[in-house]
Amino acid sequence: MAAVTTWTGREANALRQALRMSVTGFAEHLGAARRTVAKWSSQGDKVHLRADMQAALDTVLARATPDVRERFEALLSTDTNGAFADPATPTITATHLHTDEGSIHDIDSDGDVRRRDLLTGVTISGMALPNVALLLNALVTPPSKHQPVALPLRQFAQGVSAAKTDYQACRYEQLLAGLVALLPALEPTRADTEGEQRAQVDALASDLYHVAGSVLLKVGDKGMALVAAERSTRAASISQDPVAMATSARIMTHALMSNGHSQQARQLAEDAAETLRRDTRLAATDAVAVHGALLLRGAVAAARDDNRDSAQAMLDEASHAAGRLGYDGNDRWTGFGATNVLLHRVNIALTLGDAGTAIALARQVPLDKIDLAERKASLFVDVARAYTQWGRYEQGLNALRSAYQVAPEEIRCRPAVQRIACDLAVLTRGHVRTAALGFAQHAGIQV
Repeated sequence: MAAVTTWTGREANALRQALRMSVTGFAEHLGAARRTVAKWSSQGDKVHLRADMQAALDTVLARATPDVRERFEALLSTDTNGAFADPATPTITATHLHTDEGSIHDIDSDGDVRRRDLLTGVTISGMALPNVALLLNALVTPPSKHQPVALPLRQFAQGVSAAKTDYQACRYEQLLAGLVALLPALEPTRADTEGEQRAQVDALASDLYHVAGSVLLKVGDKGMALVAAERSTRAASISQDPVAMATSARIMTHALMSNGHSQQARQLAEDAAETLRRDTRLAATDAVAVHGALLLRGAVAAARDDNRDSAQAMLDEASHAAGRLGYDGNDRWTGFGATNVLLHRVNIALTLGDAGTAIALARQVPLDKIDLAERKASLFVDVARAYTQWGRYEQGLNALRSAYQVAPEEIRCRPAVQRIACDLAVLTRGHVRTAALGFAQHAGIQV
């Protein structure tokens, strides 16, 4: 056979499949990063490989057996860019998911796990969403002499910290009140500082817009969340703080994928993580935490784009960052650590339609290591979604109750979560439907 003139992701992926290797195995065989090989698989002939990788692949192909070469030619002739499937979804055995709230969610073991799409199409009305009108006014109204005067830097920093804390505790009404007070004071506070203090205000402004974007995403205002994310990015760039810039990329990634731009979101997270690594060498713990959190956000974006290989590669890289960090912490408000990586594995399995895998992974989560209410509630919501996909409606309802017990405003404020409650109320029968309707009424959800 003729040698490959120029190796692109398409030829590299065909060779990997011809060798019957996984992405991880092929990366180890070449001495390349797993994420790099995953990119070849996902982007095909759009990626032109570096010279050293070209030479390495020439060598691998030259040493391949006749059978491998035959498969390689056949794969190229069919113009395949398909990814090598990961091992099959593990079999679920009977077990329990225990919560520190005292509830137990049974997992059945009646054969293969069925993959189902999320149940949609139920109209939600009468939802008790928090009033974000004042927040939107604060975002779009120009500063004026009638707005608050500058705050001392320390007071402004405490206000931003309180906003972040309220968000992570799912105190959304209190958070909105804090944001409405802080945002008008931002420009006067910035104008009242200079030099290093002004850079600190810019970094704080990036965090302030970050949390504004986050709560807007919670209530489903995706467009204004993107506006807040852009302002977070701009403020971080002005601060010239590399960790602040990487942190702002997290909310921009989230806003992009929420607006349907998952591929761009994944690329942004990947690029921002690499820039942070290059600029800081990850010498400080906050840089490691933000680096890992960015990779997790990118993995979610890849999963939403149905790019399993990239999602798995970024999860594995984030797991390595968690190992380097060595603890479950909240540096730069990331909540990052090994437990957070596992929470994202649950979410990504669910996003990819692997409800059974999501439940199996959720069983492994050490709940006592999740200190943030928002993260714990999100786990229970993911479990509720997984059971709903799986058709286990009673277990789904139990998981939603646990989420409500941890963070009532997470259930009351989020349209996506309320949709699960409505699905359960509409799709169940008998005593389960009665219980689902009772829960919806208690949570303030009209079905």
